[in-house]
Amino acid sequence: MSYARVIAVEFNHCDPAGIVFYPRYFEMINSVVENFFDEELHYPFSRMHVEEGYAVPTARIETEFHAPSWLGERLQFELEVTRVGRSSLHLTLVARGGDGPKLTAWSVLVFVNRDGRPERWPEDVREKLERMSTEARDV
Repeated sequence: MSYARVIAVEFNHCDPAGIVFYPRYFEMINSVVENFFDEELHYPFSRMHVEEGYAVPTARIETEFHAPSWLGERLQFELEVTRVGRSSLHLTLVARGGDGPKLTAWSVLVFVNRDGRPERWPEDVREKLERMSTEARDV
């Protein structure tokens, strides 16, 4: 199961030539992840961060850029859960535009407490993540 979200490339994402400035892709990726937690896991960042005092910082991200994205383009992001650890979450994100793939990112998030120490995923969240994980289907 994958999660999809469309993000329109806006002026604030671009350099003066109208091409997405690469750090802005990481903001888009974060938006996709945040909305995935809200819409699919029903665990919004506002609850996680503000009410409960947890966070999911990115511990690792590797990105391959395939082609530039342009002002006005609509990018289709797809997120797949590839592995669920005790406190980690491995994701693959692919962004596609009108002329094909734009980027692929492999990311590892870690569920941490207020002190920044890894914590076990809440059981209800873990169960949802495991059902979505491609790792379980690959075995």
